[in-house]
Amino acid sequence: MNNDLLTVGKITGHFGVQGGVKVFSYTQPMENITRYGQWHIGDRLFKGIKAKKHGKTIVAQVPDINSREDAQALIGQMVSVDMTQLSPLSADDYYWYQLIGLSVIDQNNQVLGRVESMFETGANDVMVVKPTESADDETLLIPYLYGQTVTSVNLQTAEMRVDWTDSDQPDDL
Repeated sequence: MNNDLLTVGKITGHFGVQGGVKVFSYTQPMENITRYGQWHIGDRLFKGIKAKKHGKTIVAQVPDINSREDAQALIGQMVSVDMTQLSPLSADDYYWYQLIGLSVIDQNNQVLGRVESMFETGANDVMVVKPTESADDETLLIPYLYGQTVTSVNLQTAEMRVDWTDSDQPDDL
């Protein structure tokens, strides 16, 4: 896949008889995927996508996909968008894909691990930090609170600095 593409969903089914597709959106909130007018589905670029939220899923009409059989052929394909379609962020704001893979270093220059994934809790986003060889073997859940637990992010060096101690971690993990 092109390095300038970001996977934002997956085709999960067909919708109707005129080539509509159901899409599982990886965006948060899920309807953000409808903002993108150009989708890469598999290795093909489709322009003029018309997508909308429909109940608990996203449905889309893809140009040149005009029948249930055409739509059936897309099931299982990943939906990606060119990163130039992403909305610009203000300083110190990051997309999750930019944070995943960063080394996490605490205030004592101890490497805690790498950001493996992130999830929402309602109050804030949480980073799942998996240990590296230089860290202990405990997975950490660290709230992503820029300016509080997260003191800096450097995408060029692939490092994130945090103010975090073992006593901050819940005992019931």
